[in-house]
Amino acid sequence: MIGTQRSGSNLLRVMLEEIDGITAPHPPHILQRFLPLLPAYGDLQVAENFHQLAADVCELVRVNPVPWEGVVLDVEEIVTACREKNLYEIFRAIYDSAARQHHADFWVCKSMKNVFYAEGIERTGLRPYYIYLYRDGRDVALSFQKAIVGEKHIFALAQAWRKDQEEALRLRERTPKERFFSLSYESLLAEPEKKLRELCDFLGVSYSARALEYYKSRESKNTAVAGRMWQNVTKPILKDNTHKFLQELSSDDIALFESVAGDVLQELGYPLCSPKSRLRKDFSSEELALFTEENSRLKQAFNRQVDPEDLERRRPQRELLEKIRARLP
Repeated sequence: MIGTQRSGSNLLRVMLEEIDGITAPHPPHILQRFLPLLPAYGDLQVAENFHQLAADVCELVRVNPVPWEGVVLDVEEIVTACREKNLYEIFRAIYDSAARQHHADFWVCKSMKNVFYAEGIERTGLRPYYIYLYRDGRDVALSFQKAIVGEKHIFALAQAWRKDQEEALRLRERTPKERFFSLSYESLLAEPEKKLRELCDFLGVSYSARALEYYKSRESKNTAVAGRMWQNVTKPILKDNTHKFLQELSSDDIALFESVAGDVLQELGYPLCSPKSRLRKDFSSEELALFTEENSRLKQAFNRQVDPEDLERRRPQRELLEKIRARLP
C-alpha cells in the first residue's frame, strides 16, 4: 500500500485483513527505518553482519506497537529464506513467513513510504500489486496536526504530501496497469462495498462481507488499543469524515497548502478553494526559515502533550533504533 499516512490506510488494512487469503499486519516500517541504518552493519556479505541485521529487523517486528498475532519469526529461518544478502530480501522473507503462518496467499505491507523503495523491492524478483490510497491533502494535513507522528506546520505538511503523491504517480506511469490500483479515501467512505469488491477483483480474491465489519475484529481492537490516532478503526465507516479542513483550517493555511500542492490536488480531482490572487509561487528565504522554525516549535509543543501510554508503547522500537544509530560510523 502506497501514498501518505493519515489517508485511511489503517482502515483499508483492517478491512483487507478480513478477506480470506490475505494477511495485513500493522507495519513496523522495515525499509523506511533500516535503510538509513545499514552503514551500522558493515559488509552484509559477511554472514555475521547479515545475521545481526536480520535479528534486529525481527526484533523491530516483535516489539511493534500493534502485535503480529500468530506470527513467530525465527531469525535462522529468515536468513535461510533470503536469496541475497540485503535488507529487501529480509523484508520479503519476513512478510512471506507471516503469510505462511496465517495460511494466506497474499500479504499486505502498509508502510506507505515504500513508494520510494519500489525499485529495490522489485529487484528482489517480487512483482507486487500496488494499492495507491490517496486522500485530499488538506484533510491529511489536518489529521497530521492531531497525530503523534509527522510534521505540524502547514507548509511542511504540504511539501511532504506533494512529494508522496508525485512519487506514487510516477510509479503508476511505469507500472503495468494490472499491478496498480488507485483508490481515493473519499470513494472508499462513500461506496465501501463497491470499492472493496473492485479491489478484490483486481487482486483475484473473493470478497467477504466481513470486510465491512472490520471494526469488530481482533486486529482492529489491537490497533485501537495501541494508539489514540488509530481509534477510529473500531468504529463503523465514518461517511462524513471528509472536507473537515473547511471548518478546521484557516483560510490562510488552506491558501498556503494550495500554493505548495494545488496542482497535485487538482490532478487527483480535488478542486481548490482559494482564489488565484491568494496563491503564491515563491517564498523568501526568511519565510522558509520561519516556517521551519515554527514547524519545530509545534512538534515540540505537541510532544509535550502526548499521552504517556502512547509513548510507552513506542518506547521498545525507539530504544532499539537508538541503539543501532549509536553504532553508525
